Amino acid sequence: MFDYKLLAALAAVIEQAGFERAAQVLGLSQSAVSQRIKLLEARVGQPVLVRVTPPTPTEIGERLLNHVQQVRLLERDLQSVVPALDEGGAPERLRIALNADSLATWWAAAVGDFCAEHQMLTDLVVEDQDVGLKRMRAGEVAACLCASERPVAGARSLLLGAMRYRALASPEFIARHFPNGVTPQALALTPALVFGPDDYLQHRYMASLGIEGSFQHHLCPSSEGFMRMTEAGMAWGLVPEMQVRQQLANGSLVELFAERCIDVPLYWHHWRNGGQLLARFTEHLANKAKQWLVPLDQQ
Repeated sequence: MFDYKLLAALAAVIEQAGFERAAQVLGLSQSAVSQRIKLLEARVGQPVLVRVTPPTPTEIGERLLNHVQQVRLLERDLQSVVPALDEGGAPERLRIALNADSLATWWAAAVGDFCAEHQMLTDLVVEDQDVGLKRMRAGEVAACLCASERPVAGARSLLLGAMRYRALASPEFIARHFPNGVTPQALALTPALVFGPDDYLQHRYMASLGIEGSFQHHLCPSSEGFMRMTEAGMAWGLVPEMQVRQQLANGSLVELFAERCIDVPLYWHHWRNGGQLLARFTEHLANKAKQWLVPLDQQ
């Protein structure tokens, strides 16, 4: 049988990105947390953490973290039917990885009423849509919203729809860089905006225009900052259509290539044995997301 105090220590170290903050969350000394991790490693017969900054789970550590995530959710189901099991602590947070553009646009409107009705707290981990699934694979989150279709072992994936992106720039940027009109070749010579080193959306868009290879770009790991930098004329960028309807209407942002958009699929990944709360949340999200996301095959 597992000693869940040891597993809780492992989860806290990973979720809090270190022993010091894990100790604060658990109400223990840092030494006590370290001892629990060592005892867990002694019991499983191998390391559960790679002691780097921040710590990362080993392969067996990932499996243990996945187990912890599912147990937490199943315990909530039991507490709803056996109130005596509820120790009166803080409600369990549902830890979710999602992309910054969803968080900045439709996510809150889609899940707000569910969280209020079910008194559900969330702990959101922001990752690019192309790499968010690594958090779930590592056992750090109970669910993930990302562009990857294939689920990790023990999980399911559900296509919610797609976010539509359009290549935009300010009128000043266009006048400065494209005096003879916007062409793919000219675009490749102007500054672009990229969310981060794992973001290849602009690269795929350029490839769709027949332009391969590297291009100059700013890195901006903020959805709101991304749009502000585009409005300020610092670069062109691929921005979610739903985020810039007003700017397109008033002319502060202009589409570079009319009707040439790129749709990014969003898949919801969740544990198969994640309990009733996660199942209900998944059903709710699937219904609500249709209001903001476009069908993947819609052109």
